[in-house]
Amino acid sequence: MSAITVTDLTKDYGTVLGVDSLSFTVEKGEIFGFLGPNGAGKTTTIRTILGLLDPTTGTATVLGTDVSDEDAFIGVKHQIGYLPAELGFNEAVTGNALLDYYASVKGDQRRTELLELFTPPLNQPIREYSSGNKQLLGIIQAFMHDPDLVVMDEPTSGLDPLNQAQFNEFIRDEKENGTTIFFSSHVLSEVRRVCDRVGILREGRLVGLEDIESLVNRSGKRVRVQLIDGESVDLSAIDGVIDITTMGDEMQFTYAGDYTTLFRQLANYGILDVEISEPPLEDVFMHYYGDPDSHLTDGSREETHV
Repeated sequence: MSAITVTDLTKDYGTVLGVDSLSFTVEKGEIFGFLGPNGAGKTTTIRTILGLLDPTTGTATVLGTDVSDEDAFIGVKHQIGYLPAELGFNEAVTGNALLDYYASVKGDQRRTELLELFTPPLNQPIREYSSGNKQLLGIIQAFMHDPDLVVMDEPTSGLDPLNQAQFNEFIRDEKENGTTIFFSSHVLSEVRRVCDRVGILREGRLVGLEDIESLVNRSGKRVRVQLIDGESVDLSAIDGVIDITTMGDEMQFTYAGDYTTLFRQLANYGILDVEISEPPLEDVFMHYYGDPDSHLTDGSREETHV
């Protein structure tokens, strides 16, 4: 039995089609990334599979229960953790008081353990929290009752790089312990680091569903080369080099080939610096799924200097 099964799911708001005929599964014990630009329908999908929105047509089953069967679904909600994109906390209370409230509703078997990893200032009113500390508090409440499935909407929003790395390591450990994790993101690098599989959403429709290794091989990396003044470099004959642009002493291109081959070629030229980074999410859509007709962002960047 899959943890999540979505079949021909459609949510029509009347003036806007939120999601259109989505079908996918999330297997138990996997980390599944739901990737797409802001406004693609990720939050609508999440709210529907959690029973917070009624689908217009289609079905969703979570932990073996149809989400439209309200009475039956109540019985499995204690097995689900949820981190929404908009936290909606009562900001007048302290972090401790908020966690006490959630504990009274769903339990807190792992509260102490989680507070050793994530350390928001629990004795302060939440209105005094930074956005990062609010997000840490949200992560704690999502996991502290030891759920079988955790659904998160943009979970690293507001986290600094150190906390992002700690969170990524934490959910990889959760997967090893059997927890199923479903999270949405518009950041390609985040999904690539931690996910087993990814579904790619565009304008409410699923346009890609593949394992992360296939996505990595298809999307390549973005390479920026800083040249010595007056140097001319021709890399067009190298397999895997596409979309070359040159501006002054800087060359940029997307590369999906063997890096040993690339560096051997670059060694023949006068090079000051080479930077390798995740491609913008827009490039992935443009190259592999067609023009998205919307501006996509890549909120994270990893670099290697040679």
